Amino acid sequence: MKKPAVGRPALDRDLAHLPAELRWREWMGRVEVVIFAAGEPVPRQILTGLVGDGCNLDLLIDDIRAELQPRPFDIVPVAGGAWQYRTRPAFADVIAAAAIVRQAAELPELDGLALITVAYHQPVTRAEVGRILGKDIPREVFARLRALDLIGPGPRSPSPGAPYTFVTTDRFLTVYGLETLHDLPDIERLRDAGLLSNEDVLADLLPPDDDPDHAGVDDEDDDN
Repeated sequence: MKKPAVGRPALDRDLAHLPAELRWREWMGRVEVVIFAAGEPVPRQILTGLVGDGCNLDLLIDDIRAELQPRPFDIVPVAGGAWQYRTRPAFADVIAAAAIVRQAAELPELDGLALITVAYHQPVTRAEVGRILGKDIPREVFARLRALDLIGPGPRSPSPGAPYTFVTTDRFLTVYGLETLHDLPDIERLRDAGLLSNEDVLADLLPPDDDPDHAGVDDEDDDN
């Protein structure tokens, strides 16, 4: 006797036997429960596999988000085409007071500054990050950020020696709730996210490139 195939259960995507309104509600439930249950953002291609070919996924998610409007959480787009459940920013203080959720990425101050500088200036070399921040940034900082998959290697710089550059990753977008780099937050939101805490550092985060106080960092090494 032939054994049944092992794998994912068959899913009736089209639900042609249901009236249009009930079909839409069923699709809404499928998409919402998968996003809710997932520990990571759910890519569009997975969500489209839950609904019929004629379903407009963006309109479907808009309807889900409309029903969530009075709730303290939302479904948000992150990492350029994926979706994830997130608590609303208005409840950040409540969550912090309950002390039940750790920051997505608790970084040492220098690591956080380096990460933000890469985010806003990418592709950028280690030496260029040092010039912007006015201090030498040890290789270990970049090694830690790479180990967390928050940054990765970019194209070689056209400067002498062709040093490596660094860019942020999809993981960076996911951790900080961004859909694309165009959604990079302002300084206040960076502080709320736990990346910045020192007001003096904030004032000098992105100094002008021609600031003479920041001319002492060598444009050296292979930035590997």
